[in-house]
Amino acid sequence: RTTMKSLRFISAEAFVSNAEFARKSLSAVAHDLFPLLFKASYLLEQGEVIHDLVENWPLFDFNLGKLLGATLDYQEDLSHRTCSVCLESCLTGLRDYVLNQSSPYMKKLKVVDLTGIKDVEVQFCKCKKTMGRWARTQLLSKLCSELLVYLQQPQCSPGTFEISINVLIDLFVTEQNYELVVQALLKKCSCPLKICCVAFRSDNLTLQKFFYIIKLTDPSLLRKLEIVHNVRLEMEHLEMLFNSIHFPQLMSLTLPARTFNVQRFTATDEQMLTNIGEKMGEMTQLTELSMSFSILTGRIQKLFSPLKTPLKMLDVSNCSLNHADMTFLANSFHANHLEALDLSGHNIPELYPSTFFKLLRHCSSVLRSLTLEDCNIQDTHVNMLILGLSPCQKLWEFKFIGNPLSSQALKRLFTFLCELPMLKNVEFPVPSDCYPVDITYPIDDVSLCRFDHQKYERVAEELNLILLQANREDVKASTPLFGSYDAAVQETSSELGAYLIKSFKETLEKFTTSFSKMS
Repeated sequence: RTTMKSLRFISAEAFVSNAEFARKSLSAVAHDLFPLLFKASYLLEQGEVIHDLVENWPLFDFNLGKLLGATLDYQEDLSHRTCSVCLESCLTGLRDYVLNQSSPYMKKLKVVDLTGIKDVEVQFCKCKKTMGRWARTQLLSKLCSELLVYLQQPQCSPGTFEISINVLIDLFVTEQNYELVVQALLKKCSCPLKICCVAFRSDNLTLQKFFYIIKLTDPSLLRKLEIVHNVRLEMEHLEMLFNSIHFPQLMSLTLPARTFNVQRFTATDEQMLTNIGEKMGEMTQLTELSMSFSILTGRIQKLFSPLKTPLKMLDVSNCSLNHADMTFLANSFHANHLEALDLSGHNIPELYPSTFFKLLRHCSSVLRSLTLEDCNIQDTHVNMLILGLSPCQKLWEFKFIGNPLSSQALKRLFTFLCELPMLKNVEFPVPSDCYPVDITYPIDDVSLCRFDHQKYERVAEELNLILLQANREDVKASTPLFGSYDAAVQETSSELGAYLIKSFKETLEKFTTSFSKMS
């Protein structure tokens, strides 16, 4: 599909396509044409032109998401292009905006917003090299450090000290870039580029380092907090976090696996859980909550009752919810507002079928994303599932891998899914009849790939044909065996892999030492 371009945009492309000419001519360009030229340069990956446009930016603000989003001149949204050439040119241009005292433009820039960039799996840029959230965090912190060094040089112009630009960014911090980011945040007051953290993701960090850096970010500005994977945060640490830091703007909270485990609760732990619930209740902007792989059996009401704002996104996958938990969710005021719901890892048909469908009915008018992976949904449940999903006319995404459904059942389900007008993404399981007869669900990682691949390909073709015949080429159907694409995990996979190997080695050494002592 070709997106129409206005005559203005075609002219802008022609202008920036000759980088040498464009760079020399910038001083004669009207201020209001800079956004147009920036988008044209980004589309053509003209790194040098992007750098010079940003270095001489004549406007009060620079909002990357808006500049790359759909415009009247060119409707295509380029904000999902995390092109390394373009983004590096953009950030180095920002540094040189501060350093360049000979620019013909008066320095008006006050706010730079880098939060509108979307990290996606498939990149359409020519260089095919991306700059993810972690790398953007790393580069901006490095450039801030370079500016601080320059400010101490004798040749530094006095005008540089007067520049103050708030740079809004989603930070992603791990052990590898921790020191660099800490230095940039510590010296924020002295630096012309002031990092303003709007969203913060931490992985592979000790608790001590996490607590230190989260205080440096200015938590009063935080709208999204993700504490994931290798941050060993447990319930007592979460209570400590909420008691010591106030998050008035927080809209989205993601907690790591095993933050809660009610199986070993004492009376003190029950009180702690109540306190955490009350603290979350004080976060009046909180609408997104993800706490997968915690054991929360029978405690959903205690944790969620204090919340004053309805949740729009809830991920309680693999949280061992019981009937009381599901009943609370189905009857709570959250149910009518849920746009995204993940209940993976719960045996829905056996434990609470009617309560689940009541919850689905309540959120059907707004639900956009539903994830029911490893929920023991079998062929006999398909008609009931179709009935439950029928009112969900706004459903955009449905993920249900890991369920024991035959190819026939999948075909029946796909025929129905074609009727959901907003549906764009479906993640379906490998049909149960593609696996050996002795396979048991949920399937372990070792057996996951032990299926008849040729038969699967034939079934997948038939399912896509159902979509095609219903004129639903707009629906993407896939089977990501090891989970959906996660840009953040993909970007830091080598660091996380090294950490896991190190942890395994340490555990093995401890076991060997203990065994030797016993011997």
